[in-house]
Amino acid sequence: MPKPLFLSRRSALGALLAAAPAPLISQQQNPRLSYPPDMAGARAEVYKTAGGADLKLWMFMPEGDKGSGRRPAIVFFFGGGWTSGSPKQFEQHCRHFASRGMVAIAADYRVASRHQVKVADCVRDAKSAVRWVRSNAGRLGIDPNRIAAGGGSAGGHLAAAAAILPGLEEAGEDLTVSSRSNALVLFNPALVLAAVPDAGLDQSAFAKLAGRLGTEPEAVSPYHHVKRGAPPTIIFHGKADTTVPYGTVEAFARKMAAAGNRCELEGYDGQTHGFFNYGRGNNEYFEKTLKRADQFLVSLGWLK
Repeated sequence: MPKPLFLSRRSALGALLAAAPAPLISQQQNPRLSYPPDMAGARAEVYKTAGGADLKLWMFMPEGDKGSGRRPAIVFFFGGGWTSGSPKQFEQHCRHFASRGMVAIAADYRVASRHQVKVADCVRDAKSAVRWVRSNAGRLGIDPNRIAAGGGSAGGHLAAAAAILPGLEEAGEDLTVSSRSNALVLFNPALVLAAVPDAGLDQSAFAKLAGRLGTEPEAVSPYHHVKRGAPPTIIFHGKADTTVPYGTVEAFARKMAAAGNRCELEGYDGQTHGFFNYGRGNNEYFEKTLKRADQFLVSLGWLK
């Protein structure tokens, strides 16, 4: 097995969402996960310019792909508390799904440490990224009706937010093109960003978070906007996660089921935040969760 690429520090939910959260990926200690990323063989294109920053997507095309056909696609958003992180976090996930015939994409977006933005701006970027992929589906050989979104922690929040939240659209974009993905593959996602009685959270955490959102808390909280017709979803979460407590995803899964949506929650005993990452430990949970994500996409008829 490959040796670990990184070890990350964990904190309570309130600390992660406070003014200076510990990054999910420590860039000083892990140059292979630095920003901007270097991902050999990926095709990079700018999907949006905002606040003076050119935001890119790194696309991994299936072997022998010449941009023809109508392949499924998946867009990954990195974690880091909406403050830091690198698209390289999901490079190995992208390489796997490209080998399975998907167009697999690692997306950049603005974060607080580099661009002094709020969470609402991160949501706008995530919506823009999915919308750009759908708008360019024809020339990229993508089926616009088979676009999944995925991500870890804050990135999992953004994947869900782009699919579920109303509003928070970037001015000037063609809103007739939907930012709603057709499936969600989420790794320890932050899905509850406003008070919920049954989510097992210290409610004081939300007071610390409010100033970082750039809008009302419920406006960026996927849980609060679940309704019938949400994309089929799979969630991977450590039951010992103290950064994003397991109770939050349990609450989200219950609400999805009550609305008649497919939502599969895969809980892992003893596992903490970021347990799924490539290079963590001996890659046991990277491989387990990747295999299960693959099976989920097979169940949708997207992969053989």
